[in-house]
Amino acid sequence: MGADLLCGLNPPQREAVACTNGPLLILAGAGSGKTRVLTHRVAYLIAHAEVPPFGILAMTFTNKAAAEMKSRVATLAGSEARWVWVSTFHSLCARILREDIEALGYKRSFTILDESDQTTVVKRCMKELNVSGDMFKPPSVLAAIGSAKNELTDVDDFRENARDVRRRTIAQVYEAYQRTLVTGNALDFDDLIMVAVRLFRERPEVLEKYRNRFTHIMVDEYQDTNHAQYMLVKMLAARTRNLCVVGDDDQSIYEWRGADIRNILEFERDYPEARVVKLEQNYRSTQTILDAANHVIANNRDRKSKSLWTARESGAKIALYNADTEKDEARFIADELDRLIVAEKRCYGDFAVLYRMNAQSRAIEEVLVSRGIPYRIVGGLKFYERREIKDMLAYLRVIENPEDSVSLERIINVPRRGIGDSTLAAARSLAQEKGLPLLAGVQMAAESMELAARARNALADFLATMGRLQPLRGERTVSQIVRAVLDETGYLTDLEREQTIEAEGRIENLKEFITVTQEFESRHSEGPLDAPSDTPLDVPGGRLQVGASGPNDLAAFLEEVSLLTDLDRADLSADQVTLMTMHSAKGLEFPVVFIAGMEENVFPLARSAYDPAALEEERRLCYVGITRAKDRLYLVHAFTRAIFGSSTANPVSRFVEEIPGHLLVDAFAERYAARHGWRDETRVTVPGQVKMEAPARVKTVGTEPSKQGASEFAAGDKVRHAKFGEGTVVSVNQRAGEWFASIAFPGGGIKQFLLSLAPIEKVH
Repeated sequence: MGADLLCGLNPPQREAVACTNGPLLILAGAGSGKTRVLTHRVAYLIAHAEVPPFGILAMTFTNKAAAEMKSRVATLAGSEARWVWVSTFHSLCARILREDIEALGYKRSFTILDESDQTTVVKRCMKELNVSGDMFKPPSVLAAIGSAKNELTDVDDFRENARDVRRRTIAQVYEAYQRTLVTGNALDFDDLIMVAVRLFRERPEVLEKYRNRFTHIMVDEYQDTNHAQYMLVKMLAARTRNLCVVGDDDQSIYEWRGADIRNILEFERDYPEARVVKLEQNYRSTQTILDAANHVIANNRDRKSKSLWTARESGAKIALYNADTEKDEARFIADELDRLIVAEKRCYGDFAVLYRMNAQSRAIEEVLVSRGIPYRIVGGLKFYERREIKDMLAYLRVIENPEDSVSLERIINVPRRGIGDSTLAAARSLAQEKGLPLLAGVQMAAESMELAARARNALADFLATMGRLQPLRGERTVSQIVRAVLDETGYLTDLEREQTIEAEGRIENLKEFITVTQEFESRHSEGPLDAPSDTPLDVPGGRLQVGASGPNDLAAFLEEVSLLTDLDRADLSADQVTLMTMHSAKGLEFPVVFIAGMEENVFPLARSAYDPAALEEERRLCYVGITRAKDRLYLVHAFTRAIFGSSTANPVSRFVEEIPGHLLVDAFAERYAARHGWRDETRVTVPGQVKMEAPARVKTVGTEPSKQGASEFAAGDKVRHAKFGEGTVVSVNQRAGEWFASIAFPGGGIKQFLLSLAPIEKVH
């Protein structure tokens, strides 16, 4: 079987798969088949190197990627694959903490707070500390706390190193925030890894258990790891040093959320004996697209040398369109969508429109809506952030962990049951006086004669409702518990009574939520990749329980939902055009890609101009965007753009200028020439593609082209166009041997023309 696993791999891939011992760095360029290498390597370790499957740990960044890896490993390795640990960093740490967190004084039923819950806690802490929300924006404070945790900086270290008023204020909020989490037996997303590292440091016997268990560790997307993740991996791999990391420094684009590119660039410093394998053959894009990506990224200094190539043909040139405004940009994109759907028989799902900032999507959306073109936005309002879904999750969290004060506060008066702000404040005060969770304060307030009878009765009614729901944990499936919550609380009845379109939408979302819980139950009932829940396995360091969760495991469901990423939630299966930021597009691919907003101060962002490291990350982001395209790539920029309440005129992005001219074709000239019957007879047509008409040397229909050259026109000249009338030349420039003029027409905006074709004459 070992030899079979090497069949179909290219030489560098075979080398990476067959390297089974010692540290290994796989530099995997975009589209180079890294998932194939990882999964074959897992199967090869089991079949050829005779590594016990429970001794293999594979980590990645999204649940979708982990599920794909599990599925492929199962196909290659068979039933033994169920013992391999394949998970995200956060899922791994959550699993470790569920088993061993009691050593740190937490309970195993801890809650994992999502971003909106974290923001709620930060706002409350700031209010209690009288910290101005205008001077200290809660998202900014939360980001500072998250960055500290990614660096494994606890409250004491943060406070000691706070050198200015701002940092000292954030330190106070950080301390109050952590106190709230600990009291509520809760962790936030960043805590999962930080607390796992703390567990390993403070309880060496726990670390030894996992070191003994995992003899071979693999990490995908290593360039995206932060310091906490780096330390976690380093601690686990310290004994055997059988660590294989896969990544691409050219795709490191998450510095803003803590990713440290040095982790991959300096891997050989940490492991001098490491073998390095480069995967440079791309199986996704045309050579033209790869050449453009290679030329752009070559301008970065802080990188490991590599150059992507493909066995595919050159393909279509990269189309560059110079739009007048963001609205013209959007119209061009919609026009090309319509054209390619007819000309190349494509479907809407083949197209992606990428942009640097979410704000850029507005103009594009407006045009797509007006044209009736179906689209989806990745990164919009997420299903699990809708109010009714968060309400249900909060009920489930309190049922699972009654000490979860954040969730309890959300639902205590949802639906309305007469528990006002003053009553809740009284309960909170009683809890804080004794350092107890909010639930204890509610119980005390319900018996306090200082509250009005109506308030006490409302609290008692809530406690009675939760008292009926609490025993369902572990006894009923998650779906049954959700239905019980809707029934016992009157939540659904309350919505039905509204009889509004909004209420109908929320009811539909709750029905969809039950579909989600049923899908969870189906997976955990069958468990195709897991052993039965009652099948423990003796492994070094203790007993390993695989597949311990079942359809009644409320904690497992809540953990699964809490650890979903944006891409895990995105459904890209429908036949719709995809709109997303380039950050969201990482890991995806589309036959046709438009990158909008290719202008200085938009992409790259203005703030990166004076920061070499930030500019290099912007360039890596451009590289990621370019390499999402399989067959066609469009780069679009606008002469003027209205964004964030003002209109600006920016030059074309430096990233466009870094692409050699022979790889580009002017999309405006192509469309103009196509309308007038011109073609470029030297243009190569890629088999299977419809030939795109281009400005050319041979006339097929119409009048002879104008012989006018750039010397006859200059900025400021008055000209007349046969269709648009009189206008003023704004600029004249040359690209790929052709002269173009941007001309402003009163009431018609600025338009660009190929001077050798356009019916233009000077007005003297």
